[in-house]
Amino acid sequence: MVGYISEFESLMFPLALAGCFISMILYILFGQITVKKLRKNSETKNLLGLEYVSGWDIINVAQALSIPRSWRRKLETGPFSVLYANSEALYKHTTKADRVLAAVFYWLLTASGLIMILLVIFDALALFK
Repeated sequence: MVGYISEFESLMFPLALAGCFISMILYILFGQITVKKLRKNSETKNLLGLEYVSGWDIINVAQALSIPRSWRRKLETGPFSVLYANSEALYKHTTKADRVLAAVFYWLLTASGLIMILLVIFDALALFK
C-alpha cells in the first residue's frame, strides 16, 4: 500500500506543478486576449464581477465562461451575485475561441490547485511516509 501512495505522490506533484505553470501562461494570454477587450467595452466593463485583487476579474470571466449553465444561474441569482461575472453578457461579446481558452485555463487552474491542496493534506496526514 505504501508503495502505491509513494508512486501517486511522485506522479501527481510534477503534473500539478506543470499544470500550475501552464495555467500561469494561460492566465496572461486570456487576460490580454479576452479580458482586456471586455474591460474596454462599455457594456461589459462593469459586469466582470468583484475584483478582490488586481487581475481577479480574469478568473471571474474564465469561470463565467467555463462552468455549466445551471451552476452559473445559481451563482448569478444568489445572494452573492455581485461577486461573479455576468455570463449572459460575456457570451454576447466573446468568440468560441475565447470560451475554449477560458475553459482550458479555468479547469487547469482549478484541477492543479485542488491536486496541490490534496497533496498537502495527504502529507500532513503522513500518508506519504
